[in-house]
Amino acid sequence: MLTLASKLKREEGVRAGRTSAGSNEASHRVSIRDRLLIKDVSELEANLPNEGYYLGGKFQFEIEVPEAYNMVPPRVKCLTRIWHPNIAETGEICLSLLREHSIDGTGWAPTRTLKDVVWGLNSLFTDLLNFDDPLNIEAAEHHLRDKEDFRNKVQDFIKNYAR
Repeated sequence: MLTLASKLKREEGVRAGRTSAGSNEASHRVSIRDRLLIKDVSELEANLPNEGYYLGGKFQFEIEVPEAYNMVPPRVKCLTRIWHPNIAETGEICLSLLREHSIDGTGWAPTRTLKDVVWGLNSLFTDLLNFDDPLNIEAAEHHLRDKEDFRNKVQDFIKNYAR
């Protein structure tokens, strides 16, 4: 977001210094897109959870958008080491909306957007945290055995990998 915000400030400064006849329509479109992205990011930031095991961690995800997007979901991988029942230690993510076909109908649909993906990833850290159908079985079993030790291990991972 900081990159987009600084880019907007530079563009506005350049635009203010030139005449309206010299404005470039293509850069104007990019600016509108950037403004929309900033709006989306600030909306996401305003609604970040302020509770849960993963509070205070900064997690990086890689989102690969395939050629067949929007008919198929993007591929998402967590690049930050994390102790989470729905994220494997190799970075694979268990999130129903990322499935091309799902039994319960909550999988990918052409009406979904990248914003839905970001919201879904955000939810994995709060209300969609699922210990009953884990991808990382060891993390889920750890939580069942000792919730406090699980919390401590999550905090150790955050301290070592997610700052």
